[in-house]
Amino acid sequence: MTHLKSGDKAPEFEARNCMGQLVKLSDFKGKKLILYFYPKALTPGCTAETVDLATHYDLLTNKGFDVLGVSPDDEKRQKRFKEKYAVPFSLIPDEEKKIIKLYGVWGPKKLYGREYEGVHRTTFIIDENGVIEHIIKKVKTKEHTNQILALYE
Repeated sequence: MTHLKSGDKAPEFEARNCMGQLVKLSDFKGKKLILYFYPKALTPGCTAETVDLATHYDLLTNKGFDVLGVSPDDEKRQKRFKEKYAVPFSLIPDEEKKIIKLYGVWGPKKLYGREYEGVHRTTFIIDENGVIEHIIKKVKTKEHTNQILALYE
């Protein structure tokens, strides 16, 4: 779905996370960033994905990664999600879909024969200089950390 590809400069963004802190792509310069987009906080697939990344956060940071999650949920829902599952990284509520559309992950979807607009679950791995190294479009929610680390073996 996304128009972006490996080797592209990652689009710069600035937003408030669910705790009200300003987060910018440039904050992650010097680290690899796992920027993942998910459809809806507190749903089974999104919870599995986020909990997997949260559980392995120390492993990821020890390997030079940081993590940032984005969904179209409101701040209240994102904050509840973060607190309920003790998520150690920032979650960005993107109700206006500015970052979601900037990364090209908003579009038509189908579920049980019904068509609707939504977020395509996608992960971008951005290198230390802000360049996209990998894009994962077929995310394995329960094994996302292993899926990411396998790209660097």
